[in-house]
Formats: sequence, structure tokens, C-alpha cells
Amino acid sequence: MLKDIKEILLTQQQIEEITEKLGKKLTEDYAGKNVLLVSILKGGVVFMSDLMRHIDLKCEIDFMVVSSYGSGVKTSGNVKIIKDIDIPLEDKDVIIVEDILDSGLTLSYIINMLKERNPNSIEICTLLDKPARRQSEVRAKYIGAQIPDAFVVGYGLDFDEKYRNLPFVGVLHPEVYTK
Repeated sequence: MLKDIKEILLTQQQIEEITEKLGKKLTEDYAGKNVLLVSILKGGVVFMSDLMRHIDLKCEIDFMVVSSYGSGVKTSGNVKIIKDIDIPLEDKDVIIVEDILDSGLTLSYIINMLKERNPNSIEICTLLDKPARRQSEVRAKYIGAQIPDAFVVGYGLDFDEKYRNLPFVGVLHPEVYTK
């Protein structure tokens, strides 16, 4: 797998520092609130599992499975909810925990859908922000790192369901995904 990586953008140590910093900020901002962390599977689960260990609050977790990519490298723009969250959102402060904020189309759809369920608030906490690809006005309040317009894998991020288990975030050689 390592031969497929062009360069490492975030090391395992840098990711640990980011999750600790974001966890402390969320602990401060959400003190006394009814927090629900929602991970968008599959990519967000690695980040959320590390992030929540740095949040010193009572919080619930839930998961959504959403599809907008298929096996391609660009979003189709058509969002399909495969698994919805199970916990009611009324009186909850929802934090959507995402691996990467790219086009914003999927998150825009999810946020609009969740707002109809009357949560107290909805915010986004993303490990990676790639603003060059944004097609929607979605903005994350909590951002781990801003990255350039490159195809990244590792730490939950995949290409065709592979590379998620890398402990870092790296840029995939173009010849790997253009075959």
C-alpha cells in the first residue's frame, strides 16, 4: 500500500494532536449541553473514535451510512441514505463528525434533513477541509486541517474501500485511481 502513496499530508502524530485539540475545544464549547456525535460511515468512524476519547463530556454517539460517490473519485451529487441515525434529535446538540469536507453537497443534504428533527443545534467537526472543491455553502465550525485539492486516503479515507487502515493521511498517486 505504501508504494501507492505519493506523499504524507498528516502524520499519525499530527492527527493525534489535532484530535486532542478539537476534543478540548468541543469539551469547552459544549459544557452542560446534551451532545450527540454523529459519524458518517465509513470514513468518519476512525476520526470519531479517536476524537470522542478527547471529549470530557457525557455524550451519545450514532452513525449514518450515506452514499454519494459509488466507486468513483468525485461525488455524484445524488445522496442516498443507507442507514439513518436511531436516536431522536429533539433537545440534542448534534455534532456531525466527518473525515473530510469536500464538495459539501452530501453534508448540505444531511444537515437539511436533520434540521427537520428539531435538534438544539447542528455543527460540523471535520478532520480535513478541502475548500477548493466546495460546491455548497456548508462550513465546518471545527476543522482539523485544511488540505489542497488532492485525492487523499488513510485514517478512514478510502479509494474503492481500500487504504482506510493507514495511520496517516496521504495523497494517492494519480495512476492508482485513473487506471
